[in-house]
Amino acid sequence: MNQLISQIQTELKKKFPDAKIFEHNERRYYITIPKEKIGNMTKFLYQEKGLRLAIATGIDTREGFEIIYHFSLDSAGTLFNVKVLIPKDNPTIQSLAPIFESANWIEREIHELLGINFEGHPNMKPLLTSDDWPEDKHPLRRDYEQ
Repeated sequence: MNQLISQIQTELKKKFPDAKIFEHNERRYYITIPKEKIGNMTKFLYQEKGLRLAIATGIDTREGFEIIYHFSLDSAGTLFNVKVLIPKDNPTIQSLAPIFESANWIEREIHELLGINFEGHPNMKPLLTSDDWPEDKHPLRRDYEQ
């Protein structure tokens, strides 16, 4: 295993003892954390370890809304995927847009399609739906009806 990847894993376990780390394969790791830790986790990966936020994915699961933040360690060709679960009765999480410019549009898209609120986001204006689209309709939710 790459020494840098091993070092990142060791530091993750030390700094975030409640994180669950799963090695999918030697180039993809999943880290599950409470949503309240997303800011600290992403600052660690970006500012301390030099990973970049590649993209985020939003999913409506039976357990809640899941966001997976995909961080790339380009020098090793490795992804660290940080997963958070957001309750459906309070679909809110800290915005990463103030930290990463690249989070701006994907958070807007996730908000629009799943209805997750990103606290601290500078501009939640819709990207994909028309101006007259109802604010309470989110087409990627499991309970969406046309």
